[in-house]
Amino acid sequence: MPTAFAAIALMLAGIGSGPARAEDSDISSRRASERTDFTNDEIKDGFFKIAFTAELQIGAPADRVRKFDEPVRIFVIGKGLPDRRSEIAAIVDDIRTHVNHLDVAVTENRKAANFVVRLIAERDMKRTIRSLYGSDRAKQIQQSLHPECLSGIGKDARFRIRRAEVILPVDAGDFTFFDCAYEEMLQALGAINDDSSVPWTMFNDDVQMGFFDVYDQYLLNILYDPCLRPGMTKDQVKGLLPEVLATAREWVSPAGSRNHANAPGAADGNPAQAVTAALRSINTRRDRETGAN
Repeated sequence: MPTAFAAIALMLAGIGSGPARAEDSDISSRRASERTDFTNDEIKDGFFKIAFTAELQIGAPADRVRKFDEPVRIFVIGKGLPDRRSEIAAIVDDIRTHVNHLDVAVTENRKAANFVVRLIAERDMKRTIRSLYGSDRAKQIQQSLHPECLSGIGKDARFRIRRAEVILPVDAGDFTFFDCAYEEMLQALGAINDDSSVPWTMFNDDVQMGFFDVYDQYLLNILYDPCLRPGMTKDQVKGLLPEVLATAREWVSPAGSRNHANAPGAADGNPAQAVTAALRSINTRRDRETGAN
């Protein structure tokens, strides 16, 4: 186990490989057909299923809120090709713009980072997992998750996330990269579980989105509302949810989106367009590299 996670309970989540993954799907068409209207009960149900358990729990299980309670600073290690560091920066901008009360940004200072994103070649996934978690835990991770990308969090005794790691393959295809990046980075912020009974969330192995969908914006805005503190139980959260959900609806609504689309850190005033532009830049770069017309 790496030093950064020593003496800290570790939880992991991964996106497994399998026939359900549609790597050639078009992100914009999924955005156009996205469901955006949900009842309070649908949002509450998903929040309790996603935020209170873990896809793979290493250590004593605990159904409590886990979140960062300090600024999140992300350091990106880019080792594979194509170089996707600019796409990660656009995704971080998108997340920051759509989640109220979340101070998240990319940093060039490794020592200041409490969240590390490792961009690797697909063939190096197993080796990277072994180097981070050791052979025994790597075997457990492979057997339980069969991950094609992975996130892990380290929490302290008060359930505050203190470290997060995300591993992303850069050469598995554009859709797979964006799908993995959004899911794993959001899970590393505390939405750590996957649940197949919630059909509207990216935190479901049968659902691939490739962008930060409205339903999951609700879940992350609830999680990072200041009223919800690390370590809270389900019963404690239930008493706060009516007020917290109302606040989340104001932020996630179309009117709220217009109000914060130009907030500091929003990429060109429209993070969705920024991510789409990043995707287009990949295709343009590959055209140049292969000599395509």
